[in-house]
Amino acid sequence: MEANLQPEKSSGVLKGTAGLIIAVAVVAVLFIWLPAYRYFFLISLAIGCVVAGALYLWNKCHPVKAEDIENKKPLGLE
Repeated sequence: MEANLQPEKSSGVLKGTAGLIIAVAVVAVLFIWLPAYRYFFLISLAIGCVVAGALYLWNKCHPVKAEDIENKKPLGLE
């Protein structure tokens, strides 16, 4: 019995724009029906912005240099 080396094709029903529209609709419905969800979303958004800002400032003040990288070609490609 031989192994099938080809990746299986995704059978996802919602792809691309349709999935995005449904995700936005679900969030909108949750905002309207569940007031506690608003606070959870706002707190999560605030934490995400703080972390993103901290990472941005850290990388701006401490940029990665070529000599800091140990394995520059991890796959061995030329």
